[in-house]
This record gives sequence, structure tokens and C-alpha cells, in this order.
Amino acid sequence: MPQVPTPTPDRAHRLVPSPAGRIHLVEQGRGPLVLLVHGFPESWYSWRHQLPALAAAGYRAVALDVRGYGRSSRPAAVDAYRMLDLVADNVAVVEALGEESAVVVGHDWGASIAAASALTRPDVFRAVALLSVPYTPPGGPRPSEVFARMGGSAVDAMGGDGDGGRGTVGVGVSGDGPGGEGAGGEGAAGRHAVGGDGRARDDSEDARPGQGLEGAPASDEFYVSYFQRPGRAEAEIEPDVRGWLAGFYAALSADTMPAPGARDPHFVAPGGTLRERFPTGPLPAWLEERDLDVLAGEFERTGLTGALNRYRNMDRDWADLAGYEGAPITQPSLFVAGALDASLAWLADAVKAFPETLPGLLGSHVLDGCGHFVQQERPEETNRILLAWLTTLTS
Repeated sequence: MPQVPTPTPDRAHRLVPSPAGRIHLVEQGRGPLVLLVHGFPESWYSWRHQLPALAAAGYRAVALDVRGYGRSSRPAAVDAYRMLDLVADNVAVVEALGEESAVVVGHDWGASIAAASALTRPDVFRAVALLSVPYTPPGGPRPSEVFARMGGSAVDAMGGDGDGGRGTVGVGVSGDGPGGEGAGGEGAAGRHAVGGDGRARDDSEDARPGQGLEGAPASDEFYVSYFQRPGRAEAEIEPDVRGWLAGFYAALSADTMPAPGARDPHFVAPGGTLRERFPTGPLPAWLEERDLDVLAGEFERTGLTGALNRYRNMDRDWADLAGYEGAPITQPSLFVAGALDASLAWLADAVKAFPETLPGLLGSHVLDGCGHFVQQERPEETNRILLAWLTTLTS
């Protein structure tokens, strides 16, 4: 039986209609609407620290289960998980709540969805905050062609072409490792890290060698390719969902990620699995056993096919968003990431291009000693940054 989070008196669970069928959301507070969109493999619960903080500050905070997750609908067709479908779900949520506009905040794949929502529906989404995965405009080569030629040493296949942040990976190369993708377009992947000032630099002291693209043999398979064939990743995960999730979260968290020189968990050896490269020690400090119970309980009930189907639509997204090639997001924006997150190495060129791709950027924050799950690893700091940014939108 899935673990149920402890009820909060002013936190309400709702089901609202959407093109997917239904979207489950959790709502807290009154005021301007702030829509929170999670990444892979998570749920609304990844925003548990932000909901009360936003509500206390006078906002209507709404965290949803993305299509394919939790109590939201899980369409059977693989192509029902394309980016524009997820944007339509976000619009439907805003309308179902009786609102005309919202600020949208996303983490990991949620950052991709948030960026695409702001890009394609600026009439609804008046501002956008991206956590962990920077915005990269649509365009470039077809994603499947890029991933097909990627191996452990194929850094150049990810981009790094110096074209102002646009690289080669359709609707994104992940910012997290086996997690969220570049926001609405393709990734530019130089081997750089990003310092606390938001400027890319080589060989950052914060970057760990085990978290880059060079650490795996050329015969290894990049996780995005590994996820493509329906049933393949599911066969690895389903026998022990809780254990797989625990290892996944540990692999991308600052205090438990693999040590320098360890095998890169973003790649799969021939005939191997992702899990064999996950850490096997304690849980990350941000993840208590009861939190893992909640997350694992949902995926044990639903499986991960809906979540994985997001990866299986990257070529479709590339075609669907072709009309937006190179387009900037002009609304007020914010970027927050952890200095130890692999996205900052892979997508450093995208961060450098923010003056062109995010002309409305009001803040870019890289948190030292933080991994991928920024709003859970550093909830208080993330909340302070979000609230300060939100204040500027109404001042």
C-alpha cells in the first residue's frame, strides 16, 4: 500500500480535467498562482518544502503530478507524452483553477516543460523559473541521431559548438544524468562547470570527474538511448522499484554521488544496467526513509512507463517545436542549480547564452556543494531565492 503523506490542514489534493484525462495536484495558499512542475522520477511531493513557504508568503502554490505520474492519467500511447501535450496539461490546470495566468516553476524534466510552456503560451505563463536544467532554444540535429553516435568519450556529440547555447539535442539533453532534459531545445555540452557567478569556467573545483561525459568507455550507452526502447528500462526497475529509486537519487545528490574516478552512472555498459553503477550506501541527507516510502509507493503502484515515455518523444518534440527554432523566452525568468549537477558541465554553453536566450533573466544562482535535487537538497536557500524573485514580479 503506498505511503500517504501526513495531511496538512490547509493543503488540498484535487483532480482536474486535462487533455490527458485528469491531472492530480496539491494546492496550498491564496494569491497569485505559482505552478510547480516536477522531474524524473519524482512527483508533486518533490515540492513539499516549497508549498508551505509559498503559501505563507501570499501565493497560491500548486504542485502537480505530471501526466504519467502519480494520480494523474497515464495514457497508453507512447506518443501521448510529447512536450506540447504536457504544455496543454499545464494550461488546463490554470484554467481549471479559475485563473488566467501563472508563474511556472520547473525542476529537471519539469524545467523543460516549464520552459516550453512559457515559450509556446506566453499568454498564460507570465514568468518562468528553471531549476537544474537551463533553457536551450529548439533546433539543431534530430536527437536520436545524436544519441545514436554517443559513447562515453563522445563529448562533441552533445554540442559545445559555440553557437550561442544551441547544440544538438532536440528538447534537451538531461540536466541531471538520468533525469530531466534541456528546457525546450537542445543541449550544448562543453566540458565546463559554472561558478557561483553564473559564468562558465574550465575544470571547476566543484565538478567531479565521475559526473561528466568523458568518464565512460566509448562502448557504453548514454542513458537517454537506453531509455528509448519500451520495456527495456522497466525490466531493470520493476523487480525492486524502491531500491532502484534509492540508488538513482543517491547517484545525483551531492553527499552520495559516485567519487571521482568511479564509473559514470549516466552510461550503461554493454549488456549492463544503470543500477549497477548507482551508489549502494546510505540515502542522501535530504531523503528520509518516509520520503522514499512516498515516492516508491507511487511508482510501485503505477510503474515507470509513463515517466519513461517522456524520453521516448524527443524526436517528436524536435519536429513539433521546429517553428520555434532559436527562439528566446522573453518573460521574466530565473535559473537555480547545484554546482555539482552534471547539467552545468553538459550545458555550460546554454548558461553562457542566457543574455540571448533568456533576455528577461532576473537571477542566476549556482549553489556550491549542491547536487541535482536542488529544491530538496537546499530547500531553505531555494525558497529564499524563489520568494525574492517572485517579489520582483509584483514590485
